[in-house]
Amino acid sequence: MPARSPWTRKQLLVALSLYCRLPFGRLHSKNPEIIRFAKAIGRTPSALAMKLSNIASLDNAITSTGRTGLTRASAHDRAMWNEMQGDWNRFAEESRQAEWEFMEAADGEVAQHENTMPVGSDREVHTTARVGQSFFRAAVLSAYDGACCITGLALPTLLVASHIVPWRCNQHNRTNPRNGLLLSSLHDKAFDAGLITLDTDLTIRLSPRLAVSENEFLAMSMEAYEGRPISRPEKFGPDPELLAFHRERIFQQ
Repeated sequence: MPARSPWTRKQLLVALSLYCRLPFGRLHSKNPEIIRFAKAIGRTPSALAMKLSNIASLDNAITSTGRTGLTRASAHDRAMWNEMQGDWNRFAEESRQAEWEFMEAADGEVAQHENTMPVGSDREVHTTARVGQSFFRAAVLSAYDGACCITGLALPTLLVASHIVPWRCNQHNRTNPRNGLLLSSLHDKAFDAGLITLDTDLTIRLSPRLAVSENEFLAMSMEAYEGRPISRPEKFGPDPELLAFHRERIFQQ
């Protein structure tokens, strides 16, 4: 039997990107998206699914639940995982570029929205921002399996991939899914305004400023959740340091 060829950097970028945006329960060889990308990168669906299992073994949010059956990651896998964690913004750009190149080579598929962007430096800035925003939303949706972590709402048009530390405050973590929570539009606004936050045990805390309202809807949509834990993500658990920033700098005491 011929020796298996080592995974290239571009192939690993695609695998990591798929891990970030696919729910944990869909990291299997029969998933049509895994089949499509496996063909594009020159691997079998089983090999790509196994690589995703390798990657999952590096995610503390996965391993802390005691899941079994994960394949052990290689030193190369771990190095790429650490590189991704070290610079999410660059990873979002490089992984998307790798996907475009593989898919274009495989069947001529290209990113259609590129043609709508302005030319020159403005195009580069806008494209980078769009790629980062798209990556962040997909990764957070995947981590929380498409449901608001407070209410359980699972209608995508009413869900927001909310930044724990706002986009304007921390450029390094703009695309980091551990800086994200999947929230309904209402709870996203409340979180951004500092009217709700999460304690260290991931339970919901309401600002005293909400207590002055006697609005029935507010009581139903906010007060009913105080002290309750959020639904924990399957991947990329929220970063405790980023949550501490929100409690200390944004939450209205």
